[in-house]
Amino acid sequence: MTAQDWTDYEILGSGGGEKLERWKDVYLLRPDPQAIWSPEFDLKSYKKLNARYIRSKTGGGAWERLRPMPEQWQVEWKELTFLVKPMGFKHTGLFPEQAVNWQLMQDMIKGAGREINVLNLFGYTGGATVACASAGAKVTHVDAAKAMVDRCRQNANLSGVAGDRIRYIVDDCAKFVSREIKRGKRYDAVIMDPPSYGRGPNGELWKIEDDLFGFMQLVKDTLSDNPLFALVNSYTTGLQPTVIDNLLSVTFGCIGGSHTAYEVGLKTSDKRGVVLPCGCSGLWRAGV
Repeated sequence: MTAQDWTDYEILGSGGGEKLERWKDVYLLRPDPQAIWSPEFDLKSYKKLNARYIRSKTGGGAWERLRPMPEQWQVEWKELTFLVKPMGFKHTGLFPEQAVNWQLMQDMIKGAGREINVLNLFGYTGGATVACASAGAKVTHVDAAKAMVDRCRQNANLSGVAGDRIRYIVDDCAKFVSREIKRGKRYDAVIMDPPSYGRGPNGELWKIEDDLFGFMQLVKDTLSDNPLFALVNSYTTGLQPTVIDNLLSVTFGCIGGSHTAYEVGLKTSDKRGVVLPCGCSGLWRAGV
């Protein structure tokens, strides 16, 4: 599934382990290990290129500024507005391919005919949170990094989301979910966007291959008696859509509904029009 309705973002070219992107009026070249084909043209020589992220042989990397550019700027997707800022480890604070899932969730929320309470775990800068809240849901946004939660608040404000639609939580996701279950707090929809590897605020270790299944089992117990959906994303190359679909079947499938998993991608706007894979997602829907 490829993201649609972007005017402020596009991939201009890809190959040689990199992708050339336009973020509104700023042009960035970032590493992408999936782009193992040769590029259609020399991406590094693109005349409008503002910055390139260069990996270090010892790990990590740094941005090389080539032309003047703002420290941060705004991009729009449909009625939503997000801040973009080149950060450490090649990130920009937004995953544009997730517009596929933003649209799916907005459609389900608007079609529910009732107010939907959403729990967004590993919520990052809030793309999914803002999308769901703008569609009428109430969202609890959880991430272990305070800076990312603060950025979600900024994105919500830029998108005109009312302040009472989002609850912001800085916490380890698994610990927060456990406490919510004990408190009897339930949600109609859950979103899980875990990293491949990470640490919580108190050094808690997360490795997706070891921890995702148990985490999904735990999260299932936060669902209300009238749930709507559960969405899980994976950017880990080794976890194919079939793996994600199996996880949904084993965890959420026991309460009925339907489930599916799919690759998520972005189509390059060069003459070849290749689709750059950007991980996979799995969606469980109740009563479908």
